[in-house]
Amino acid sequence: MESFLVSMLVVAIGEIGDKTQLLALLLAARFRRPVPIILGIFVATLAHHAVAGAAGELIRNALNPNTLRIGLAISFLAMSLWAIKPDKMDDAPRHLGKYGVFALTLATFFLAEMGDKTQLATVALAARYDSLVAVVAGTTLGMMIADVPAVLLADRLALKISFRAVRFVSAGLFALLGLAALLGLKFG
Repeated sequence: MESFLVSMLVVAIGEIGDKTQLLALLLAARFRRPVPIILGIFVATLAHHAVAGAAGELIRNALNPNTLRIGLAISFLAMSLWAIKPDKMDDAPRHLGKYGVFALTLATFFLAEMGDKTQLATVALAARYDSLVAVVAGTTLGMMIADVPAVLLADRLALKISFRAVRFVSAGLFALLGLAALLGLKFG
């Protein structure tokens, strides 16, 4: 249960203000079709986090516990610094093409998540915890917790949230996870 809850919390907070949340806002504001956008986010996230979780599990099995602990600490501390830097959208989708809002969301989210801090956090969390399913379920739910409100409240949400403050809270959470890993502390 700990692995699920920590994974959910880390990604839910880490996703706020992230480029994929900005993408969710952009798609929702542009197409005003929340159901296919939410489904596209879910499928892309589940696919990405399953692969990232499997990679984390391989890393956990390949490294001795002390090397893994130090590597995780460094990873979380690096993500803490990364969380402070604001994300920006480089290219907005220009047209739907023939596949619709779901496919557009799926493709853009899948591409945007490559190398993203939430994907790397999933790798680190899967390396930290023994339950791959709990980590992937937690990180996927965390992504949905952050992105679904962005889709449903796109017009009002962007004006009310201090993304700068959230970035610093996210950075603090990653830093705490890094320090806990460095000190060999458990979260539950």
